[in-house]
Amino acid sequence: MIKLMKAMKNLHREEKGMTGLETAIILIAFVTVAAVFGYAVLSAGLFSAERGKETIYAGLNEAKSNMELSGSVIGLGDAAVPPTKVSKIKFTVKNAIAGNPIDMTECVGDNATNANKCVISLTTAKDYLNNIKWTKAAIGDADTDNLLENGEQFEVTIDLTSLGDAGSLTEDLTANKVFNLQVKPSLGSTITIQRTLPPSIEKVMDLH
Repeated sequence: MIKLMKAMKNLHREEKGMTGLETAIILIAFVTVAAVFGYAVLSAGLFSAERGKETIYAGLNEAKSNMELSGSVIGLGDAAVPPTKVSKIKFTVKNAIAGNPIDMTECVGDNATNANKCVISLTTAKDYLNNIKWTKAAIGDADTDNLLENGEQFEVTIDLTSLGDAGSLTEDLTANKVFNLQVKPSLGSTITIQRTLPPSIEKVMDLH
């Protein structure tokens, strides 16, 4: 009997119990950590959602500023009889949708005084000329400012004999030559115009 009592005593030696207060403290600690973690996750989700909303609005604003070609791209032959090369290129642009106005201040061709926001580049088989000189004229009903607004159309003219500080072509645009124009507004996507000249240069050509 004595041995049994000693064995029972040894069985529970150095063992401590857990009180209700300690259990409550541990439970509160778990709840607090879970609350902090949940707040962090919720804050990150709200921040991500806000950034996503800003991205969507920025994309919509960018799309609203797009412009597009209106009608044909026209090539004008030089003064030779018959014409031997293209001297000017004309095309018309307008807002793709009822979006934000696009700054169409002309490029005067002088890098020191250029104030244009819309940049046009010209690429041929032998040349790449960036920010070439170009002029514009309002077509139809339009106000007198330089903004391409909803309902307005601008005819852009590029004189290949006067491209400004961007340089000049090392090879004229003659029959069967290919050229590429990129119209890059300050907002919105770039318009790419690639055309192949016909086998015979005419005074006026609708380029395809």
